[in-house]
Amino acid sequence: MSQMKVNSEQTPVGVSVVLPILNEERYLDDAITAILAQRYEGPLEVILALGPSTDRTNEIARALAVKDSRVVLVENPSGRTAAALNLAIAASHYSIICRIDGHAEVAPTYIANAVKGMSETKAVNVGGIMAAKGVGAFERAVATAMRSPLGVGAARFHVGGKPGPADTVYLGVFNKAALLAVGGYDERFTRAQDWELNFRLRQAGGIIWFDPELVVTYRPRPNLRALAKQYFEYGRWRRAVSRNHKGTINFRYLAPPVTVAITAISIVLGAAVNPVLFLPAGLYLLGNLVGSFIIGKDIKEKIMLPAILATMHFFWGIGFITSPKNLI
Repeated sequence: MSQMKVNSEQTPVGVSVVLPILNEERYLDDAITAILAQRYEGPLEVILALGPSTDRTNEIARALAVKDSRVVLVENPSGRTAAALNLAIAASHYSIICRIDGHAEVAPTYIANAVKGMSETKAVNVGGIMAAKGVGAFERAVATAMRSPLGVGAARFHVGGKPGPADTVYLGVFNKAALLAVGGYDERFTRAQDWELNFRLRQAGGIIWFDPELVVTYRPRPNLRALAKQYFEYGRWRRAVSRNHKGTINFRYLAPPVTVAITAISIVLGAAVNPVLFLPAGLYLLGNLVGSFIIGKDIKEKIMLPAILATMHFFWGIGFITSPKNLI
């Protein structure tokens, strides 16, 4: 970390912002505008790794590159996130790597605060909160679920908490040397590549630092089908991480598959043996309804949240249970 700014007379360290881009037509312009508007005194470049999008994403990206020379485009033929990030990192010029997504927005001081945090904590990765914020009633309800322990457990990068060392953070701002020393992102992982990378960084002796002041706006999925697919993939790939790195599973990750198993057994035995055995499934339903009523911000959210929460819990759990051993 010796290249970081140590006094006001030195030029701050350069930052390479890397983004994996695929079908981000809806939010890409806003995401890049927010990055280019950063109040950061040091050199900045924005590297977009373009996948084979089927919408106007790449056209928008090319227009952004023409408009501002700090925007650099690289091709990512596979469309895979980990491959995109490695390609963007390989094309980067600076010693700090800031990972952002094409559907995310960062506050104007995000990079400056993260770089300062790295210098102060000697962390190899500094990140903050995945601040889900929806457009429309359904997305807003999903955002409420994603920012509640009822939906995602007590992970600080979802629900907030005190600054300090963490297992993982959302996205992150990395020491490039430390990132390269552990081999970058593992391209075998379609999902959970951030958690898996942070695990290897910690195993190598690095500190992953959570800072609740680093807030990144995240756009939730727009419908139940897309949400179910997302959480199914989360579950199956988190199981893949646990197979590759023993001892990395805790209760938060086991809660959804256990809920799926208990609920399924309860329904089957309740129907086949005795109705009293419906009780566990009924308790889950009751807890879901009460919890939705408590966390819902308005009547629309209170109505939609039971289905949203059940989708998140059950599809994550089913993905975890059914994750094939040959996934990677």
